[in-house]
Amino acid sequence: MSAEIVYQGILMGCMVVLAVLILAAIIRSVRGPKTADRIIAVNMIGTMTIVIIAILSVYRKEDYLADVCLIYAMVSFLAVVVLTKVYTGVYRERKEREKREEKE
Repeated sequence: MSAEIVYQGILMGCMVVLAVLILAAIIRSVRGPKTADRIIAVNMIGTMTIVIIAILSVYRKEDYLADVCLIYAMVSFLAVVVLTKVYTGVYRERKEREKREEKE
């Protein structure tokens, strides 16, 4: 058994484990219980997808996949920032409404 076959088996095993973890994170993002938990789960899904693409780049010996990985990392980061900004705005609006209702 050559070292390359073992190496490819390890890479494939890592991708399978990450796929299972992505499924667990999808369940967490659907069930909640809070919006912050859902945002963190979406961030985890993005990060694990980036790692899978990077592993796939090594496994297939395709250099362009590393570029795809970097672009996906930037898009994933921006998506989480936008989700957090929207959540923060909704949270502040809800708190202000509760304060106004208390005064009345």
